[in-house]
Amino acid sequence: MIKNLIYLGLLVAFLTSCQQEQKRLPYLQQEITGTDTTYRSIPDFKFLNQDSTEVTGKDFDKAIYVADFFFTSCPTICPIMHRNLLKIYKKYEGNPGVKLVSHTIDYKYDTPSRMKTYASKLGVQGTQWEFLWGVRDSVYNIAEKHYLVTVGEDKAAPGGYIHQGYLVLVDREKRIRGAYDGTVDAQVDQLMKDMDILLEEYKGK
Repeated sequence: MIKNLIYLGLLVAFLTSCQQEQKRLPYLQQEITGTDTTYRSIPDFKFLNQDSTEVTGKDFDKAIYVADFFFTSCPTICPIMHRNLLKIYKKYEGNPGVKLVSHTIDYKYDTPSRMKTYASKLGVQGTQWEFLWGVRDSVYNIAEKHYLVTVGEDKAAPGGYIHQGYLVLVDREKRIRGAYDGTVDAQVDQLMKDMDILLEEYKGK
């Protein structure tokens, strides 16, 4: 009987441990060199937000965040993506541990003041959701080399730009922990679940 109880206790502990391990999100950019595993991170950046204030990577040091690439005159996927991002914004509104960042790829037209108008129409106040503008090469480089999102100018594309509709989940150390199709409700729901898991990782830290 005692042996059975000990075995049961060990089994419960093992299953609990497995469940806890399953709750940790993967790292999407692992690099293995010999026996060492490292995780690529988003490099520091410097852009202007919707208030024409300079924003850098340090402004996200104490928060997990969701990033996307868009342009305000986008006639295709951006309105859907930002309706879904608005759900996330409302769920975590006022939580200092969560931020959102939308990088415009229309560096010619999307001035900070235009993005301020865009943010206001969405109902976004303050800087928990940053709308960032930068010069072409800076934005396109960070999109494709670090967030792994395809962006570009294309006269044949609706609105003159192409981009993928990914919402990228980034942890406090600037490591990518997930990527989700921002036009698919089920994936956005999964993103919010994964954000809760990621926030749990930082509980007490």
